[in-house]
Amino acid sequence: MQVIYSPRYVIDIGTHVFPTVKYRLVRDRLLERGLVAPAEFIEPETASWEDLATVHTGEYLDKLRTGGVTLQEQATLELPWAPGIIEGFRLMVGGTLLAGQIASGARRARAGEAPAWPVVVHLGGGLHHAFADHGEGFCVFNDVAVAIRRLQKDGAVRRVAIIDGDVHHGNGTAKIFAGDPDVFTFSIHQQQNYPAFKPHGSLDVGLPDGTGDAAYLAALGQALPQVFAHRPDLVFYLAGADPYEDDQLGGLRLTMAGLRERDRQVFAAVKAAGVPLAVTLAGGYARRVEDTVAIHVATVEEARRALHG
Repeated sequence: MQVIYSPRYVIDIGTHVFPTVKYRLVRDRLLERGLVAPAEFIEPETASWEDLATVHTGEYLDKLRTGGVTLQEQATLELPWAPGIIEGFRLMVGGTLLAGQIASGARRARAGEAPAWPVVVHLGGGLHHAFADHGEGFCVFNDVAVAIRRLQKDGAVRRVAIIDGDVHHGNGTAKIFAGDPDVFTFSIHQQQNYPAFKPHGSLDVGLPDGTGDAAYLAALGQALPQVFAHRPDLVFYLAGADPYEDDQLGGLRLTMAGLRERDRQVFAAVKAAGVPLAVTLAGGYARRVEDTVAIHVATVEEARRALHG
């Protein structure tokens, strides 16, 4: 199984609830436990400004390049502007693009033939709050949207589905693909949580505060068949760790076991449909960063089990 990662994902954003160090910690834990071999890691290339422009407006990209982002825009983004931050997130977009390229067969896997069911995990990405003309909620660029548009442009895929398991609604993604019959956007999230503006996606399942394992998994199980009725050529899965019961920015009550079962359900459904899969980690802000890391590691472990099961 190919795993996309770069040490440059540990981006200096100052004192912040978003622990970018989690990416390195996840990689280290995967190696320590022997879940991923060193040869299975691939370092991506930075997404080009041309690729970013398939989704984002020229005016927005110019601001990011030149430092013309206003203080108000930085407040909306909830990140400061700095060249290192912009470059770090550009690299992360490149990671999601590479994951999509390998999963879809647009780029060959490093180790010979692709498996019968291609699944690629990106230890980053899932920046679903970025709109075409601005960033929000720690998301500078919408990496999944850029990857989809580039893959469509290259003729690698036509129909794509997004399964968004982050605790927050994927507002930027829903807005970008609104009215596009080739991209199915499914978000299962806490309804009374950020963002306030939730554009309609193809399928939105807004859960009440305090929803636990049983109700969450039942809702997910009911929704997944609708995703595959779309007949996608490729699925992107945002495996957010923030539905966890001790997440600082979430209000759902999933246990680690519940989140692991969520991942199992998604992987089983995608595999049964025979659709290639690219996984991104998305959010995770547990009071103990070790908990976020454990949840992300479990996602990778379940992806490997599904691949070889």
